Amino acid sequence: MIDTHCHLDSEVFFEDVELALERAKQAGIHSFIIPGANIKDLNRAKDLAHQYPEVYFASGVHPYHLDTYSLETLKSVLDEKKCIAIGECGLDYFRLEGSEEQKESEKKLQEKYFREQIELALQRDLPLILHVREASSDTAKILRDYPQARGVFHCFNADEILLEFKDRFYYGIGGVLTFKNAKRLLEVLPKIPLERILLETDAPYLTPHPHRGERNEPKYIPLVVQKISELLQIPIQKISEQSDQNAKELFKI
Repeated sequence: MIDTHCHLDSEVFFEDVELALERAKQAGIHSFIIPGANIKDLNRAKDLAHQYPEVYFASGVHPYHLDTYSLETLKSVLDEKKCIAIGECGLDYFRLEGSEEQKESEKKLQEKYFREQIELALQRDLPLILHVREASSDTAKILRDYPQARGVFHCFNADEILLEFKDRFYYGIGGVLTFKNAKRLLEVLPKIPLERILLETDAPYLTPHPHRGERNEPKYIPLVVQKISELLQIPIQKISEQSDQNAKELFKI
């Protein structure tokens, strides 16, 4: 299995990233993708990919970290063989603050940098790792402007409007599926073809049940697979094999 979204460049992994990778391998995880979130962490992600053959990384800026945004810096690592995607990028309206005018200004800024990263992905023929939170409608409008764009909806939020893109996007399923309040995702999951599901943890965040409150790690992917198996009545082995194939097809790893 492949953990297609884990922030191993996070400072919480500085002291034991090698042990975390080893624990994950023992759980059946053979490859790991570090998404780009903050320009400040990009070199750390690149260095980890150089150090560990099983680690890959993406170049991108999360909508919460646009103050670090630099298109030139994003471009600077794209010739690295281990750089396999653009993102995580997208729209996040969850933390918008201030007056309505200030909120609209922030939305426009997010859209500007989102479009830049989509265009960069198209220029380099790379998949996108998308972050979408409380912004599904605007995300869909933007993606309709780029019919050649492809990638994954990281931590798929279960908004059915995004299923419109299942011919060219995958859907990242992680620990949220095991949460008690994940009712909407439980209902929508059967509408996603197995050929479009990717596995992820978003480590160190969104730790699956029954380990909530602990630091998340890639080793918990089997808990996600088990939950998918229970919901879809599909054998664990088939889910593991298909999701592995899906990730390899999208990211060319």
